[in-house]
Amino acid sequence: MSLLSAEGLTGGYGGMDILTDVEIAVDVNEIVVIIGPNGAGKSTVMKAIFGLLAMREGRVIFDGNDITGSPPDRLVPLGMGYVPQERNVFPNLSVRENLEMGAYTRRDDFSGAMARVFDLFPPLKDKHKQAAGELSGGQRQMVAFGRALMTEPKLLMLDEPTAGLSPLFMDEIFECIIDVNKAGVGILMVEQNARQALAVADRGYVLATGRNRFIDTGANLLANREVAEAFLGGGSSTDD
Repeated sequence: MSLLSAEGLTGGYGGMDILTDVEIAVDVNEIVVIIGPNGAGKSTVMKAIFGLLAMREGRVIFDGNDITGSPPDRLVPLGMGYVPQERNVFPNLSVRENLEMGAYTRRDDFSGAMARVFDLFPPLKDKHKQAAGELSGGQRQMVAFGRALMTEPKLLMLDEPTAGLSPLFMDEIFECIIDVNKAGVGILMVEQNARQALAVADRGYVLATGRNRFIDTGANLLANREVAEAFLGGGSSTDD
């Protein structure tokens, strides 16, 4: 069952098309990964879906609603969360205050949502009074995830969630992504650590020069020699 369907996305910045006829889909409870070289349009796709960039052509359907061109403040109440790559926490606010900021659209009791975030990310519960800017890079990403989860979204969009992190923290963040997905949240993420991302993905999209180049399961993309040589820095993971 499709949760998100973006079709024919064409457009960009300043009259120049960055994307050309791009399609992206996420089924309910899927992990979907977008990979590709720098400049391929990966983050542009995310911004277009989340209403941060108007497309010249194409449409986006989310949970049965046509959200093409809708601004983020309409999308969050519909069940979409977005975690940008940079400046995704309030560093001077405590962990708890960051999570409370994530619930700004709610008018009900969100204590249950906060408890679920602390269950998903135990380090945050232990440091709930600490300023987010004092945390490790991996823990700051947990705060960013947690804040987006405070609205209890159906889909969480992550733009380069492991950017700038050490390998140890990368592993920790991928484990967090899997846990969030197991809790019933669909995941759409852009990720430079392509091999690791595809290893956890149900489906992957490879973008090149703003177009869909390959669409397949994560496992099949990992095993595809052409994908491996062009986009993963070497032979396929099934090579001897």
